[in-house]
Amino acid sequence: MAATDADRGLNAGARPGTAPTAHGQGADPQVRVLIPSGALGISIDPAALETGLAMAPDIIAIDGGSTDSGPFYLGTGTCKYARASIEREWAMLMRARARLGVPLLIGTAGTCGVDDMVDWMLEITAEIAAEDPAGVGAALKVATLKSSQSPATLAEQFSHGAISALEGAPDIEAADFAACSQAVALAGAEQIQAALETGADIIIAGRATDTAVIAALPLARGCHAGGAWHGAKIGECGALATDNPGSGAILIEFDAAGFTVQPTGAGVQATPHTVSAHMLYENADPFVLHEPGGHLDVTGARYTALDARRVRVEGSVWVATDAYTVKLEGARQAGFQTVSLVMVRDPHYVAHIKDWVEALEAAFRARETSNVAGDFELEFRLMGQDATLGALETQVMGIEGGTDGVHEVGVMAIITAGTQVQARDIARLLNPYLLHFPLTENEPMPTFAFAFSPPEMDRGALYEFQLNHVLRLADPMAAFVLETHEIGVSA
Repeated sequence: MAATDADRGLNAGARPGTAPTAHGQGADPQVRVLIPSGALGISIDPAALETGLAMAPDIIAIDGGSTDSGPFYLGTGTCKYARASIEREWAMLMRARARLGVPLLIGTAGTCGVDDMVDWMLEITAEIAAEDPAGVGAALKVATLKSSQSPATLAEQFSHGAISALEGAPDIEAADFAACSQAVALAGAEQIQAALETGADIIIAGRATDTAVIAALPLARGCHAGGAWHGAKIGECGALATDNPGSGAILIEFDAAGFTVQPTGAGVQATPHTVSAHMLYENADPFVLHEPGGHLDVTGARYTALDARRVRVEGSVWVATDAYTVKLEGARQAGFQTVSLVMVRDPHYVAHIKDWVEALEAAFRARETSNVAGDFELEFRLMGQDATLGALETQVMGIEGGTDGVHEVGVMAIITAGTQVQARDIARLLNPYLLHFPLTENEPMPTFAFAFSPPEMDRGALYEFQLNHVLRLADPMAAFVLETHEIGVSA
């Protein structure tokens, strides 16, 4: 049976998520956040979800994406995951929300969080509501929080000194913003709280920090600020901070002193090790996490096992900053790519594969560069040898004479040029070199095998990150657009 507002200590008659009311009259603030999965679209365990719902969460929060998969999705403004999986899992969460009467919140909708992906998720939400009004609610209030930024506006802000670079950001000038095909600002807790304050049943947020989606409600209800941000970091990827990362769901309970982590999957355990280790995930400093408006310091955090499954954390500190900044992400088109893959199995060539590739590239550039109109880049990756890290690889694989179990190497040529036609033509010029180029002049011409026919595979447009900066805001909402929508049919 669904819990009532009184059961969770929420204001009677008010929509959940809107008021900073504590659990029980005069009690310390307490907020339960259910994170059903590390990201929408990668699967939700129905049993773990049901267990989490039985714990009476105050909100269901889930991440929709990030820049983990590279700049392509931001550059094109598209989703990494299949629409079918998004629809299936979102429908599960919409039904769960309806049963409990609590808000459902997604951040970074559609992987990249651009405005079009927020609209895409709103469209999916409306379709599900139309198909199953009894299950998800006949009439729903949906808040959308949009994060896309105008390159022209960013250029003006840059010129006025409101944008500064983060470590490792490319050097840019005001004119460079125009090259961004997409740019977004990352919402923090303040923007998510504004969406919650609308009283919406469902909040669809564009690009946001993974942690803000979880920390917003605990912060709004007066929970410990350091605990709210730290717990949000631990829960951002669902059960990743447990001994069974693939199990999906986790529930975090926030209060006035810290937070408690409890996985909801059968047999899954959280330990002080698994919880504390998550501060290393996607974070340059395992003790400090920067967010809009300040940073989290977990140097003094204490991790205590309450039992075999639960971990209690206290001692985290939130340090506010005078200036309020939000991170900017932007991507631009950087050419077009075509890839060719040839398989080399001759032991003589496997043993001297790097020498062969170097000689092949040198010969190709010497003979064919004059036949290419425009600039191009040619890169080789040896699949099975240094393929992951390339020149950064530190482990040496012994392959002399084909020993140590190495009997073949895939040689992947990556051609980047100004147009797809140009990239494909260069790949075709390279074709006979990959197929027949001899290691030395005085030996028989070899013949290798292409993995596919034709071997040239067009990858389409290539994107690269253009922005890794922060934008200073006098008003946290100045870079964001918050709207509400009524969907469904009233009973």
